[in-house]
Amino acid sequence: MFTGIIETLGEVIDVVNEGTNRHYTIKSAISNELKIDQSVAHNGVCLTVVALTADTHTVTAIEETLQKTNLNELEKGKRVNLERCMQMNGRLDGHIVQGHVDQTAVCVKRAVLDGSWEYRFKYDAEKGNVTVEKGSVCVNGISLTVVGSKDDEFSVFIIPYTFEHTNLQEVNVGDTVNIEFDIIGKYVARLIGK
Repeated sequence: MFTGIIETLGEVIDVVNEGTNRHYTIKSAISNELKIDQSVAHNGVCLTVVALTADTHTVTAIEETLQKTNLNELEKGKRVNLERCMQMNGRLDGHIVQGHVDQTAVCVKRAVLDGSWEYRFKYDAEKGNVTVEKGSVCVNGISLTVVGSKDDEFSVFIIPYTFEHTNLQEVNVGDTVNIEFDIIGKYVARLIGK
């Protein structure tokens, strides 16, 4: 369980393919605090730490994960949003995030405003996911508030702190991001659909 509040950015320093799996080695400020078998969200994708060095950690993404997320686009030198799992005695500053990406979306608008940024994302509505105005959505692991909700797209507005401390600053029109829709909204949509 995560909150969507990014702790730090990591840098991909190695990518190794093994069969249909891909192993990512990440250098970050929190790598030295991690443990083998710990869950860490990478761009919103919950992955298990499988190896450690003094300042790096390695995680493995299987074919299913690579097909449903943007992790297959990660390469050496790319930055990735990192969040360790939530502590049960802490505040839930973002929203309830499982680290299970529902699908990807494409950035169709990036606008610099006076003191903030607007991003608009388009997704495949046929997969049954929905957003609601002022509801929550997780983009690349970042807990954000939905504005301009439509059947197949939505916008988010980004404050300077989030822009500076996440990899959203590197997302441009045409780029793919990971989307985890609000868990409560998913349950409600499924119940209504039945």
